[in-house]
Amino acid sequence: NQEFLEKMRAILLERKAQLGELLAHQTEGDGVKSEAKDMGDQALTSSMDKISDSLQQNEIDEIKSVNSAIARIDRGEYGLCIDCDEQISQKRLEYSPYAARCIVCQEAAEEH
Repeated sequence: NQEFLEKMRAILLERKAQLGELLAHQTEGDGVKSEAKDMGDQALTSSMDKISDSLQQNEIDEIKSVNSAIARIDRGEYGLCIDCDEQISQKRLEYSPYAARCIVCQEAAEEH
């Protein structure tokens, strides 16, 4: 129903804004790298850089999922599984607003 779609759009837009802020804060310090004093510092710096890059990629991927969900709302396809076209449960969408698959199809996709 329209009320549910509006509620989900608001949740998705709020999450997108939160992710944008997180990315902005993470990328602020990207150009400022401290010089490692010894091998241990170099290893720690390298590990921290990898963790930061991984977190940024996770947030970018989540933003893509949020944008995709908003596009499905706009097309009138939100709540339909992208694989089987069956209805995704409202409970699942409330838990994961950008879910694109029903639970059965999601489990099958994760097995591959």
